Amino acid sequence: MDAERARDVLAAAGLPDGTLLSLGENAVFAVGDLVVKIGRTAELLARAEHEVAVGSWLAGADVPAVRPAETAARLVEGHPVTVWHRLPDAVRPAGPADLAALLRRIHALAPPPGLTLPPRELLGGVERWLRLAGDAIDPADAAYLRDRRDGFAAAAAALTPRLPPGPIHGDALPRNVHVGPDGPVLTDLETVSADLREHDLVVMALSLDRYGLPPEAYDEFVTGYGWDVRDWDGCGVLRGARETASCAWVAQHAPTNPKAAAEFTRRVDSLRDGDPEVRWFPF
Repeated sequence: MDAERARDVLAAAGLPDGTLLSLGENAVFAVGDLVVKIGRTAELLARAEHEVAVGSWLAGADVPAVRPAETAARLVEGHPVTVWHRLPDAVRPAGPADLAALLRRIHALAPPPGLTLPPRELLGGVERWLRLAGDAIDPADAAYLRDRRDGFAAAAAALTPRLPPGPIHGDALPRNVHVGPDGPVLTDLETVSADLREHDLVVMALSLDRYGLPPEAYDEFVTGYGWDVRDWDGCGVLRGARETASCAWVAQHAPTNPKAAAEFTRRVDSLRDGDPEVRWFPF
């Protein structure tokens, strides 16, 4: 789905044209005082429905998070569409301490009554992303990632957690926090799950090694949360699983974006070489 196709879906949904904010797994538009998210494929409808339900639950639990403006997702010309209240303009960038504080609030919640949170299917999208990549990636690279997926899925299932399992955000990065005039707010609720709390903490540890997060920023996150996931012997397994998923995620953009194709190759090569510190660049 490119920007033109996303605008066609926006119009078909009966919504006015807006400003394209991002184009990744979803096209995200600002439309007046609303934000509209349009998923790439119909198979993402269940995830969109889940995100809306989670937004309503967090509103009832008084957790600062984006709020749905419509109570259900819609399928429009084969694309899931959800509508959200637009947040006020940010007053500053979100930092590690903001993320840590919000994770502590999510991790303190009991599972929601009347809403089943799924396990964190971190590797669940690998096959779809590789399929979307098609001939734009080397079949040997796709096979390599499938093998890694299977190995890490088995290893993750055997982990003994240090923290009690429960609700998690699932993609815990400062980019998924918006700091408005009333403070930090969680965004992107598609991956909210019930699983190992360590899933939310390993993301920042990987950011330290792969994405150039400064050590002092990581220390700020650890201080804010109160525990360093690197002290847990299962950290390497969840890290490896997330690296596999992150590599496959970039692949879906390779057919239309040469920079994504180059980044995919960089990531696969670093995994094959066993080099945990080759710098990766976000998309």
